[in-house]
Amino acid sequence: MKTILFTIMALLAFAGNSILCRLAIGDNTIDAASFTSIRLFSGIVVLFVILKLAQAKIVQPKSTVTSKGSWSAAFMLFLYAIAFSYAYLSLDTGTGALILFASVQITMIAVGIYLGNKLRLVEWLGVMVSFSGFIYLVFPELTSPSLLGFILMTVAGIAWGFYSLAGKQSENPLSDTVYNFMRSLPFVVILMAFTIQNISLSTEGIALAIISGGITSGIGYTLWYLALGGLSATQAAVVQLLVPVLAGLGGVVFADENLSIRLVVSSIIILGGILMVILGKSYFEQVRKPS
Repeated sequence: MKTILFTIMALLAFAGNSILCRLAIGDNTIDAASFTSIRLFSGIVVLFVILKLAQAKIVQPKSTVTSKGSWSAAFMLFLYAIAFSYAYLSLDTGTGALILFASVQITMIAVGIYLGNKLRLVEWLGVMVSFSGFIYLVFPELTSPSLLGFILMTVAGIAWGFYSLAGKQSENPLSDTVYNFMRSLPFVVILMAFTIQNISLSTEGIALAIISGGITSGIGYTLWYLALGGLSATQAAVVQLLVPVLAGLGGVVFADENLSIRLVVSSIIILGGILMVILGKSYFEQVRKPS
């Protein structure tokens, strides 16, 4: 039940990130580099406070495991965040989220297979069905989404896939998330050094970046690391394809975007694939138990 709860909350946070980024960057309230920098920095502040409260046993008992993330995970976090922000300059909310998490799915499953994780037939079918929904969205019209936006969001998805795989090894999700955010600071400094002449800020844009960083990113990513402990790599990859559905609906409600038939059909196909992976696997495990 904890895994289910953490997963649902994390997926809602992921969808929130897409909506907040689209509202901030799509409406030109802030430039992509500044949004990324403020997002990561505010995540550091909020997570550091939560970590100190946890260590003081105000939030939860102090963990006996010392864990400080890794530079590789921090770089993947930064790469995801910057590619994600620039991609939303030319993508709408639902399309961007669908490309992102389809790329995540492919990355995590491919790495899992490379490491020796064998998929059952029903899992393969579910993956193929959900991926066909992704294909239906982006082909044959590569002008919608834009080719550049598609490439950038694919890079973001690959980076997030590796960041999620790193999280499966985490023994202290909160500490790892805090230090991964903190280790991203040198990359943020380099980014700002190259983009300082193009800074464009507004109160609304800064507020959206802070909410994205402190709540839907910082807290959301901690919840995701907690959820990963109870999910297989395949389950973690496929279940994230729920996010585009949530993000697409959020884009319609909060960003006045149109709900296209293509997005609706793609979402239905993807949901069907997810159910095949999650429910089908459980069904065949139950069937095999008596024998």
